[in-house]
Amino acid sequence: MSKARATITLNRPDALNAQVPSTWRALRQIGERLDPDVRIVVIRGSGRSFSAGLDRRMFAGDGISGEAGLQDIILAGPDAGQAIIDEFQRGFTWLADPQRVTIAAVHGHAIGAGFQLALACDIRVAAEDARFTMAETSLGLVPDLTGTLSLVRAVGYARAAEICLTGRRVAAEEALRIGLVNSVVAPDALPAAVDELAAALLRPAAGATRETLALLAAAADGPTLDKQRAAERAAQFRRLSELRTALGG
Repeated sequence: MSKARATITLNRPDALNAQVPSTWRALRQIGERLDPDVRIVVIRGSGRSFSAGLDRRMFAGDGISGEAGLQDIILAGPDAGQAIIDEFQRGFTWLADPQRVTIAAVHGHAIGAGFQLALACDIRVAAEDARFTMAETSLGLVPDLTGTLSLVRAVGYARAAEICLTGRRVAAEEALRIGLVNSVVAPDALPAAVDELAAALLRPAAGATRETLALLAAAADGPTLDKQRAAERAAQFRRLSELRTALGG
């Protein structure tokens, strides 16, 4: 494997690669420590799915030992609670840095946080069995891991609204048709398709790739990522606070 390419594998196959705060902390640390010679980063999931999203145990009153749960965010108060979410988001934001091209290799389920992780990447290649679901609103929450801006940029406001608010599954064929993914291949062809794409992306000079990505990001409509992240954090904290009140907490 070329030193110019790195692959990150979500490796909780028994839990369909469900994510917890330590997942996002590990992603952030990888981004911070990545060798500057790395020009391509591929994110994939082990086992049957890319990622089934947030580990549901985070909703439990006692949460997950050693992990910041939803109750911890609520009890921290607005400023500190949003600061916790900000740390979560940083596991995703580095994927938009024009210093490198990021590719999501998606198979099986990409739900919630898994969907948003795929959206955080520059390019998405999907297997025919891929299914994308933004499940947060069905749980009384909002997408808060940088996915709202990326989704609107990919498919437009009206379609993004429908996908988020219905929480329906978007199959690979539809995802390709609406611009959510760049290509769809047979499940067993996914690794080779990603290899071929990575090789093509490495052909231009590193500086040309970097500058082009920065120009494209600046040209995209909508607010900046930092502003959208702040809006996501504030909205999520309001939802958590209201849910706690509704539950009599």
